[in-house]
Amino acid sequence: MPQPNSTAVTEFLFEGFSSFGWQLRLVFFVVFLTLYLLTLSGNVIIVTIIHLDRHLHTPMYFFLSMLSISETCYTVAIIPHMLSGLLSPYQPIAIQGCATQLFFYLTFGINNCFLLTTMGYDRYVAICNPLRYSVIMGKEACVKFVSGSLGIGLGMATVQVTSVFCLPFCDGFVIPHFFCDVRPLLKLACTDTTVNEIINFVVSICVLVLPMSLVFISYVLIISTILKIASAEGRKKAFATCASHLTVVIIHYGCASIIYLKPKSQSSLGQDRLISVTYTVITPLLNPIVYSLRNKEVKDALCKAMGRKLRSP
Repeated sequence: MPQPNSTAVTEFLFEGFSSFGWQLRLVFFVVFLTLYLLTLSGNVIIVTIIHLDRHLHTPMYFFLSMLSISETCYTVAIIPHMLSGLLSPYQPIAIQGCATQLFFYLTFGINNCFLLTTMGYDRYVAICNPLRYSVIMGKEACVKFVSGSLGIGLGMATVQVTSVFCLPFCDGFVIPHFFCDVRPLLKLACTDTTVNEIINFVVSICVLVLPMSLVFISYVLIISTILKIASAEGRKKAFATCASHLTVVIIHYGCASIIYLKPKSQSSLGQDRLISVTYTVITPLLNPIVYSLRNKEVKDALCKAMGRKLRSP
């Protein structure tokens, strides 16, 4: 039950990085702004290159372009407000704005999880069932996979946001974080949140453990198939097509699992905030970096596009 003699909260303040001095916050601002701009430009380059180069009009690169767009929307939901908070701490956000930010953060974060799972399945079909690849991963199937990922993201985000914002927020209005996330908001509620924490845990299992398990099974089957390839060059080429995806998957699921699957008793908001910087600022940058530097086809397409631009009058 809500506490007596308490006032309903209509806006929140982000604690953010207010405990740090002005000079250190300025350093963080420059670093995070640089990483954010690199992420945006990297994702724009990937989407553009995939659109322009016909050799990249394959399911794998279609999913990669969708992941780049989703990552861009994900960072736009969080980082601009975080950068503003570094320059001016304790910035207010209306409760409706907080709900909107949480909704888009969850939608695109969950969408990313299932897109990465879809990309794992794509690699499984390409390596383990190559003769039927074009049939299984046709254009219609690819669109269904992408639509399904986004649909799951929208559905799960709706459940989470509804669960959190049906709670009364009374006297607590300072969010000990730099954006609206589920756990910090539940700590501000002035009523029992056991049911909400169970919902949060179940959603986390569905969007982290389930996709991780599917990716793990895909790679077990992929590796067992690759090891049967007689040619060393063939094995190397098959592993190379999976390396970029596996790198992004490990970092993405690793950081998210540390926060959302950790028992409440071991939860530290300060520690969570530090890890959140990793998966909201650094991890989105890894997608364009890993796929552009470690992927030969993308690098070749980029070099070709740059060469055409330099040769044009």
